[in-house]
Amino acid sequence: VLNIENSEIIIDIHKQYIEAGAQIITTNTFGANELKTKNSGYIVEEIIHYAIENAKKARADKDIYIALDIGPIGELLEPMGTLKFEEAYEIFARQIIQGVKDGVDLIIIETMTDLYEAKAAILAAKENSDLPVFCTMSFESNMRTFTGCTPSSMVLTLQGLGVDALGINCSLGPKEIEPILDEVLKYSKVPVMVQANAGLPTVIDDETIYNVGPKDFAEFGKIFIEKGVQIIGGCCGTTEE
Repeated sequence: VLNIENSEIIIDIHKQYIEAGAQIITTNTFGANELKTKNSGYIVEEIIHYAIENAKKARADKDIYIALDIGPIGELLEPMGTLKFEEAYEIFARQIIQGVKDGVDLIIIETMTDLYEAKAAILAAKENSDLPVFCTMSFESNMRTFTGCTPSSMVLTLQGLGVDALGINCSLGPKEIEPILDEVLKYSKVPVMVQANAGLPTVIDDETIYNVGPKDFAEFGKIFIEKGVQIIGGCCGTTEE
């Protein structure tokens, strides 16, 4: 809703990341699907349109890529939940069709925990656009996603679906991600990306504090690149710093 009602905030955040050296900015559309936005007063297409316009205004004439950001739907697919695969596909397709119409450069599907849902999103992206598709999943410290997917299963499935880059984001800090990343790099034949959290959060005086600062985060970024990671970003708790 901020994309429409307070766009200056969003544009300013994008600009801060561009000034910090980001080569790809992600649209403020992580939860912009028809189930999550149904009581927002706006339709999905409007939210996505304005989100992309904001990213374009921030980019201006700079050589920066705009990624349409797609997160999980927020409901479990069958058999764990009640959402049908076909319904999930349609929800994702609606987001992607609008993103293509408004001229994004690539699609990033992120924070996925269900391989089946990731598949629905990737198919929707591949069948409704010619854009590069990146997909990252979110793992727990036991090296599995919330629904039990392993790093090797993720890599082999996403590669088979034709993604242009794959990897890990969210849930963990860079230190905790490292062993999972090693597994991913073992199997991946496509570029690998990592967007770690700024460590693990603790709440102090009603404020969420993350335990990894910019310097340490950068050190891990360097280690990841030396291991072979080709795209680096940040997830929860990270800022333009």
